[in-house]
Amino acid sequence: MIETENKIEVHNLIQDRWSPRAFDSKPVEDEKLEAIFEAARWAPSAMNEQPWRFVFATKNNPEAYEKLLSCLVEANQLWAKNAPVLILSVAKANYSNNGNRNAYAWHDTGMATANLALQATELGLHLHIMGGFSADKAREVLGIPEGYEPVSMMAIGYLGDPSQLPDHLKAREVAPRNRKPLQELVFNGIWK
Repeated sequence: MIETENKIEVHNLIQDRWSPRAFDSKPVEDEKLEAIFEAARWAPSAMNEQPWRFVFATKNNPEAYEKLLSCLVEANQLWAKNAPVLILSVAKANYSNNGNRNAYAWHDTGMATANLALQATELGLHLHIMGGFSADKAREVLGIPEGYEPVSMMAIGYLGDPSQLPDHLKAREVAPRNRKPLQELVFNGIWK
């Protein structure tokens, strides 16, 4: 029964996962990138479709990195440009076996992204997921084929120094994390 505001313990990976805007310029090791994508690969999906796809670039490939960065809205470019890795998640819109619309593609891509985020946390990385990007621009500059839908963008890397952020972002960076109480989110038997 969900009735109290008591602090319930959850796994450290969940508690420690955080979406910073301040990233260090230190490159993310190839092995760690492979590990986070492998974690995403193991996410559950409707009919085991595995509709997620990821396009990523590191600063070691400036041309590809700039293409991804150009898809972000200016407010996100301001800080995301410091992250050593940018990632776009994409959902395959239709089932492979029958061509029907996969109503769960975005959900399942989100599950893969959650796995990716938790694996990143385990490896000492941080990930900030963004909705502030142009899906149309992503399709254009990244060559995303028809039948695939850009879902979200992510900045990933090691935690940086918040003092390097503009003042209006510094305040958000150091503000306490908060979550709505369970009573607002979970209902037993009927919506209340």
